[in-house]
Parts: sequence; C-alpha cells; structure tokens
Amino acid sequence: MTPLSTLAFVFGRIGLLSFGGPAAQIALMHRELVEERPWLSEQQFLRALSFCMLLPGPEAMQLATYAGWRLRGVPGGLIAGGLFVLPGALVIALLALLYAEFGARPETEALLLGVKACVVVIVAQALVRLSAKALKDAPDHIVASLSFLSIFALGLPFPLIIALAALWGASRGTTVSETPPEPTGNKSHPATLALWLALWLLPLPVLWITGQQLLFDLGAFFAKLAVVTFGGAYAVLAYMAQEVVETRGWLDAAQMVDALGLAETTPGPLILVTQFVGQLAGHAQGGPWFALAAGALTLWMTFVPCFLWIFAGAPYVENLLARPRLQSALAAITAAVVGVILNLSLWFALHVVFAALVPVSMGPIGFDLPQLASVRWPVLPLISLASLLLLVAKRGIPLTLLACAASGWALSQL
Repeated sequence: MTPLSTLAFVFGRIGLLSFGGPAAQIALMHRELVEERPWLSEQQFLRALSFCMLLPGPEAMQLATYAGWRLRGVPGGLIAGGLFVLPGALVIALLALLYAEFGARPETEALLLGVKACVVVIVAQALVRLSAKALKDAPDHIVASLSFLSIFALGLPFPLIIALAALWGASRGTTVSETPPEPTGNKSHPATLALWLALWLLPLPVLWITGQQLLFDLGAFFAKLAVVTFGGAYAVLAYMAQEVVETRGWLDAAQMVDALGLAETTPGPLILVTQFVGQLAGHAQGGPWFALAAGALTLWMTFVPCFLWIFAGAPYVENLLARPRLQSALAAITAAVVGVILNLSLWFALHVVFAALVPVSMGPIGFDLPQLASVRWPVLPLISLASLLLLVAKRGIPLTLLACAASGWALSQL
C-alpha cells in the first residue's frame, strides 16, 4: 500500500510543476504515475482520463483525484486533488492582491500586455489542437459552427449550447449491444455522497442568512459554473466572461482579459481564473481581506464538486465508458466546445489588439466590431514573438510568457 506521505510528495511536486494547461499536466501525470511508478497501468490511466473527460470541471485535477482515490481511497483522493490545486491557488491569491493594488500602473500594464499577447497564441494553439481531435466528420463541423454562431452572434448561454449538443449526440448514438460491466471496487455510499453535496453547498444558506449578498451571488454563480464546465476551462471562460462582465458587472472586459493572462502564468488548472475573478470582485467591495474571503469561497464552490464527482463515479468507470449513447453525447459536447473556444479566442484577441470595440445589433443578432483606429501597435510584434517561440521554436509556455512580458516592458521604455 502506498504511504500517504509518498502520495503527498509526488502530487505536491506535480502541483508545483503543472504549468502549460491540461495537455502538459496530463503528460506530467502520465510520466509520474505510469512510467516512473507502477501506480497505474497504461489502460487504467487512459480509462481514468476518458472518465474524467465525461465530467464537468478540470479534467487534470480530477484525474489526479482519481489516481489518489485508486491508491488510497478518499484520503488519497483528497491529498492528490488538493495538492494539485493548492500551489496555483496560493500564487493566484498573491497575484490578484497585487493586481488590485498595482494593476493600473504603466509598468504593470506593459508587463501584462506581453503576457496577454502570449495568451492570444496559447488559446489559438489550444483551439487548433482540440479541433484536430474533436472534429472528425461533417456533423461535428456543423455542431462546432452552430455553437460558435450561437454564442458569438446570438449570445445564447453556454449551458444551453452544451445541453443541445448533448441531446443531439445522444440521439445519434447506438443502443447498448451488450450488458455494461458491473461497478468495480466499493460502490459509492449514498450517505457519503449526501455529505459531500451538503459540504459543497453549505456556504450558500449561511451567506444568505447573514446577509452577505455579494458573497452569496459569487457562491451561487460559481456553483452553477462547476456543473456546466464541460470541455475544460477555455470552454467555460467565454460563458464566464459574458456573465461576469456583461450581465453582473463584477469586472470590466480589460480586467477579465488580464485575469486569463495571469492565470496562464501559474501552475495548476486554468480554471483557477475563477479565484482571480472572485478576488477582484471582493476587493472592489471590501478591500484585501474581503477579497481573500471571496477567493476562498470561489475555490470552495469550484473544486469541492470535483471531489464529489470522482468519489461518486469512480467505481462505475467501466460501466459508464461502455455506454455508446453517453460516448456519442460526449463527442457532440466536445465538438460544441470547439465553437465556444473559437468565440473565446476571437473575444480575447479583439480585446488585446484593439482598445475600443463597437457593439453592432441586427434584430436578435448582436456582436462587437473593433475600431480599426484603436489598434494597439506594440502588441503585434509581441504576438509574433509568442508565435515564433511557441509554434516554431517549440519553447514551453513559462519561458514564452517570461520573454513576452519582458519584451512588453522593453517596448514601453521606447
């Protein structure tokens, strides 16, 4: 049996080194858990990854939680999943406080311009990679295109788009031709699941009773977000930006762009950007201590359900993966996510390259067009530098972010 101390050491190291998004994080875990240690076989790892992709939330963090659960049950899952998130959460807490205090200074804006130019390329690269894997036939391309138009031109909410895609995919799936295998390991006890559900949602009635309206609104929103985050952080960021900026007014568009840029500089899951958003909203109302409380609440509402999903579903991995309709629904969701990420990529690039956007409306159709005269010329060579380092020279994301940030500062001195 793997000692909990060894488990903590390994997943603590994974948490500290998990830069570069889900693909790099999953590759790191594969090396640590399959190649260097006989903790998971190749097939166990791949089945666990497929299962985690069925779930809402960050698949890399859930994969770590599943691996810990398989090795040492619930304590192992808590240690593995918690240590995967904790290093990045501490860095985000510090960055959000510094940003709230110093984000408007010219030297800070110059550094952030380099970071944001790099993130434009990172998101585009993620879009290309996901498209190559997810869009296998004409119906997939149609779903992706309709998904993009729905969110870009019609402003439909992300959960509705995902639900429609899932229904379409399930309708195309074949019926089960054989009996799915029985659950493996110990089945999830209903009392355990009820306990995790109660723990997750407990802050909401407490905040409501005590009259903490902003914290309640943040908790309720990020609880809902945790249920619909299929397709990873890039997919849900477009929906979050729409809600946080346009509907609720917690942040402006520039702050949302900065949040994504800074989240890319930290280890851990990219969905930690939710913590950054929560902290900025809290800081605007109550200062640093209120900001930390808002950030902690956002972390709780975002990541506690990840443990719930894993502890509830882990014994049923083989059973779930044997259901063709579920697999077909997942494939359609993934195709829809491509369209959503295309919208995010376009939204982010427009706000980075142009200082002003003009809303255009034609009946139910509405979108933003850039003012060509407002182009930020210094960002164009920074995007070129990021493309050269990431796509041509194949350098890593941390090095590219550092080079772009330094170049942004250097350009500001000119």
